[in-house]
Amino acid sequence: MLLPAIPNLVHDFKIAYNTSSWILTAYLVTGAIMTPIAGKLSDVYGKKKVLVIIMGIYTAGTLLGGISYDFVLMILSRVIQGLVLAMFPVAFGIIRQKFPEEKLAIGQAIFTAVFSGGAIIGLGIGASIVEYLGWRMTFFTVIPFAIALFLVIIKHVHVYDEKLYYNAKYNIVDIKGTLILIVMVSSFLIALTLLPILALNYEKSNLIIVISLFMLSAGLLPFFIRVQRNSKSPLMDLRLLEDSILLPTNILIMTIGISIFVIYQSIPILIQSPQPLGFGGSPVDAASIQLPFMVLSFVISVCSGFLITKIGNLKPTILGCLITTIGFLLILIYHSNEFIIAIDLSIVAIGLSFAEVGAFNIILVSSPLRLSGTSVGITMLLFLIGMAIGPAISGIFLQLFQSSVQGVEGSFPSAFSYIMIFLTAMMVSIFSLILILFVSKILSQNVSLKR
Repeated sequence: MLLPAIPNLVHDFKIAYNTSSWILTAYLVTGAIMTPIAGKLSDVYGKKKVLVIIMGIYTAGTLLGGISYDFVLMILSRVIQGLVLAMFPVAFGIIRQKFPEEKLAIGQAIFTAVFSGGAIIGLGIGASIVEYLGWRMTFFTVIPFAIALFLVIIKHVHVYDEKLYYNAKYNIVDIKGTLILIVMVSSFLIALTLLPILALNYEKSNLIIVISLFMLSAGLLPFFIRVQRNSKSPLMDLRLLEDSILLPTNILIMTIGISIFVIYQSIPILIQSPQPLGFGGSPVDAASIQLPFMVLSFVISVCSGFLITKIGNLKPTILGCLITTIGFLLILIYHSNEFIIAIDLSIVAIGLSFAEVGAFNIILVSSPLRLSGTSVGITMLLFLIGMAIGPAISGIFLQLFQSSVQGVEGSFPSAFSYIMIFLTAMMVSIFSLILILFVSKILSQNVSLKR
């Protein structure tokens, strides 16, 4: 719902385009940090209990967003809201318990499709709300639904006792590992979001801050690995990251996150920027362009679940990565009007949907059942890091390459900035295709060895 409001927030809070990336990034940083933590907590204390707590905190953050009077408070609300992304490993863990393996892809695909379906509703309603009632109502509209969902979870969600899969002596939380992870991930992502500022305004102080944050994150990584190896109940079971199937598939999912949020950050700005640098559209126009992307994400996600049940998860994932690459190539070459952009985004949506559902299914069926929450928590951490990288990439190009329009105050992203964004997205998609082909080769070798 908030995506069409990004240009309005830039205007109301008088912030730069690269700073506006924090509207998405703050949400994603919290989600990235809390996702593996919530996954572990759900394995230890129960998935329903963790899900209820997450929804309660999210509702409070949504209320704060609606009453925000400056950009700092807005970012704080987005940080609190970001905790809701930590429900993914919890929800996937519940799905893993409820569905037999032969039907797991269908359950997972429906879950992914409902996420896209929510985006369709939010994008369509949000654009109208932003245009006619203002961006604050996008927050207030969500609150009744969040409260209703909170109550539904309490009354109707029933989960088996996870302790059947867990030895009691491991039912503890790795506090030291949790604190290290929080500092390590947040410092990396904050440094990433500061890169556009450094590129635009090169100052020694900015350079020192960015380098220091990256060095802090890199320095904590080996320390985190050592703590996890020595912990009786590690926050992240490193064997899951060392697995020859899980590791490249997790990286693949991270690239999908980059691709999705490169689009989310840049398309509304392109549509609403004044001509000739953009199309001079409204929030409703921006939503209309992205609506086919959302609708196809919903439809293809459902279809891909049934397809995976019939032919396995590899072929749809490979096909998805190939279609995504073609889609980004087309939008790189052809983005001269709204209709063409909508068609190009539709192709990208088909590819990303096949790739996302297929890749997540590979993770689910390849992970130990008793570590399902922890495993999907790691996956979602990388997915959300990819989502945070996407807006940072867009923010760099949108801020670096700008032009002015005669008779319009201020400067706006130039045509070259969008070329660089779409080119980067295409290169990321090519890398995704290479990764899934590698996974396919490993799986084929494993089948041969079993024979």
